[in-house]
Amino acid sequence: MDQNPHLQGEFLHAEKSLAFWMIFAPVFVIFFIASVLASLVGVQWRSLLPGAENSKGFFEGVSSAVYTLMSYII
Repeated sequence: MDQNPHLQGEFLHAEKSLAFWMIFAPVFVIFFIASVLASLVGVQWRSLLPGAENSKGFFEGVSSAVYTLMSYII
């Protein structure tokens, strides 16, 4: 069976995208909940999350922490 390499490349790209989101989404939710709870208690949550130290926004800090963690995993 002759497969088109262009189609095979698109399929592999779709798998990587799904794998990325299957890791990113749960970790983002966990870090988001942890940062919300830390904010409610009054703890500096940016110092607890890796990579979020220099972020200005809440979502930006959580996202950068998730990307930092993913760089260690992948």
